[in-house]
Amino acid sequence: MPEAILFDLDGTLADTAPDLGGALNQLLLEQGRDPLPMEKLRPHVSSGARGMIGAGLGITPADAAYTNLQQRFLAIYQNALCVDTCLFAGMAEHLDELDARAIPWGIVTNKSQRFAIPLMEGLGLRHRCVCIVCGDSARRAKPHGHPMHLASAVMGVSAAECIYVGDDERDVISGRAVGMQTIIAGWGYLGDGKPPAHWGADAIAASPAEILGIATAKR
Repeated sequence: MPEAILFDLDGTLADTAPDLGGALNQLLLEQGRDPLPMEKLRPHVSSGARGMIGAGLGITPADAAYTNLQQRFLAIYQNALCVDTCLFAGMAEHLDELDARAIPWGIVTNKSQRFAIPLMEGLGLRHRCVCIVCGDSARRAKPHGHPMHLASAVMGVSAAECIYVGDDERDVISGRAVGMQTIIAGWGYLGDGKPPAHWGADAIAASPAEILGIATAKR
């Protein structure tokens, strides 16, 4: 059994696309544009505001209008960040199993603390997890390895004894940078870049129920 398991938040632990997509569509309406279907937005959710605004408005942080639009998007989202968000199917049972086996688990996300902490509170998980490392908790965000080092230190477990589960290539890069076993959340958003099988992870799990079996087999 692994000593500890760490999860990405958006697209791995929880399906946050409905609320992030809702915030983006409200921004689009304010800009006089038509809302977009969720299937178009879901692949960009793990890339945060940058990905959502890029998908919806076709601009990047290099554009002059980006900062104001980003701040407006985040303000909309903060006011409704756990309305339709929910755990992915099978995740609640997986967390129950981890607790029953006394395997500590935590979160490493690039989401800022002002969003991640209340979201975990809204999901009823803030006090069940051992750590919540956010994009502004560590010196560098993923794909840098520092968030993983910080999380493993907080949990009191060496990075090599942790497993990281995520749905974006940067999750794999970050975990591998510190020697963690990495598992791709096959149920997640998975971006719109190269296929997950090419990310260099140790395995791809089709559902949360497969995580412990994969973790045990790989050790």
